[in-house]
Amino acid sequence: MAQQIINNGTVAGDGTGEVLFSAFEKANDNFTELYLSKRENIIICNQSNKDTTLGGVIDSAKEYFIDGVVDMGATQITVPIGGMTIRGYSFGLSGIISSEDNYTMFISESALIGSGSLLGFDYYIAVSGASSKVYELYDATGFNALEINRVNYINCSSLGDLYNYRQGLELGTGRFNGSPSLTLHGLWLGGYRITTSIVRDMSDVATEPLFKEGLLFQMNSRFLTDINADLGDLQPLLDFQPSNFPNASTLQLKGCEITRGGSYVPNDGNITPNIDRGDLPCYWKSNNGIPNTYLGGTTEVTSEETTVVSAGSTYYDLQGVFTGSDLQHFSDNADGELTHLGVNPREFEFTASLILESSANNDLTVRLVKWDDSSSAFINLDYTEQTRQVNNLQGGRDVANFMIINGVILDENDFLKIQVKNNSGNNNVVAEVSSFLRVQER
Repeated sequence: MAQQIINNGTVAGDGTGEVLFSAFEKANDNFTELYLSKRENIIICNQSNKDTTLGGVIDSAKEYFIDGVVDMGATQITVPIGGMTIRGYSFGLSGIISSEDNYTMFISESALIGSGSLLGFDYYIAVSGASSKVYELYDATGFNALEINRVNYINCSSLGDLYNYRQGLELGTGRFNGSPSLTLHGLWLGGYRITTSIVRDMSDVATEPLFKEGLLFQMNSRFLTDINADLGDLQPLLDFQPSNFPNASTLQLKGCEITRGGSYVPNDGNITPNIDRGDLPCYWKSNNGIPNTYLGGTTEVTSEETTVVSAGSTYYDLQGVFTGSDLQHFSDNADGELTHLGVNPREFEFTASLILESSANNDLTVRLVKWDDSSSAFINLDYTEQTRQVNNLQGGRDVANFMIINGVILDENDFLKIQVKNNSGNNNVVAEVSSFLRVQER
């Protein structure tokens, strides 16, 4: 009879329709539960059995299926060393919640024993009690992962703490309301990636960042995100410092959209309070609402010195007091050397704009040389050579102008400097103030 109701697309009109339709719904629910329960690797978790399923001894060989919304109360989920997999219908239909104070939802048996990987798909989490948090997990081996896909965190007091995990992955996650701060502790051999994720309706009194360093935190690979986040008034996006990332260009913010109260505030230093776009670990590109990284820098003559030419047609390092500016992943010195401190990227363009004074009508040639740190040797960049005649100008100022634009590969600790030679004798050369060398990412 229930089948007839479906076939006709109507509810019977003889007074029994609602009863029949209700019976059909119940039969359909029973069928779904029966179907899932027959799959040997699935354990169905609901409100009535939460203490023996999610709150019991977790079987790492099974998938725990969240059937509806499960209020955990004070019951905790202990992730074993073999790990745990959780799945729901969707983050609109399946949820794990608790409003208990001083509560942690996912824990390890102990810090010494630790946990394996936690894999989650298609549900939401709401841990809203005072001083409560979602995670306090310790990696049992240092080679496990937290991988969360299509999971929303709703009105969470804190996301909690992760210790010594190899890597983390969030795909399609959301953070809504509350103060969903996640703290990373210890050595992470892999990285953390959070992509296609959104943050909205943050508390305006929350001061904890979305991500921050914990005890002895170090990430040996990259932290990458393209997050779309509307932060609370006092809330940072992340609170890391350069020492947390020992490898260059591994804190990667790419394509992020960052606002406060729906407005861009790119000069707000509290968005990333202890790290800056130009720091060596940072590689921030194509972002709105936060600064971007522009690898390179400029060194400019700020005080003139004489380049002594002892012999004609011989190259000498161009002298002057050089001062660097806007240096990102580069350092400079007073001799005009620009040194690449990073590892990647390694392809750069450079511009040398020089005004050199010498004797009238002398021919001067300028070139750049590269220090190749891997071979401990200088390489003459002959393709940069440019020759100009010193113009005999009125007023006793006789100068030649040079503009050199080209490309170069610079690995870690490689540097560029400028050399000059006088092809017409041994008359000295002076680089005038405002002459400069600039390097920028290609």
